[in-house]
Amino acid sequence: MLATGYTLSETTSAGFDEAVGRVRDELAAEGFGVLCDIDVQRTLEAKLGVEIEPYVILGACNPRLAHGALEAEPELGVLLPCNVVVYVRDGMTHIAAVDPERMLSIVENERLSPIAAQVREKLAAVVERAAGPVAH
Repeated sequence: MLATGYTLSETTSAGFDEAVGRVRDELAAEGFGVLCDIDVQRTLEAKLGVEIEPYVILGACNPRLAHGALEAEPELGVLLPCNVVVYVRDGMTHIAAVDPERMLSIVENERLSPIAAQVREKLAAVVERAAGPVAH
């Protein structure tokens, strides 16, 4: 898995639609629900008349962990939900999730550290499994 400064990401041999389905399944397996589903490709075409390759943003939330984080830091909601993206670039399908440890480090509340570590572990597992080998 590639960890950039702010994401956990992988490429996959799965097609776009299959990758989105796999991400949804893996999020559910880790206790996340998808609160919002933003079709960036469709939105940019409708609003700007531009065409891009498929790109979707899934706003994911694990209620138990979100509750704990909001108890520790009430204004944390401005950084929620955790976004996971699936997109195509140059014919390759990519899956990326926000790195919650990096994101929550800006808050400077030590009570969030163990929660961020749990969320990171879960999102890393989602990305890794969703990007895994595709059965033919």
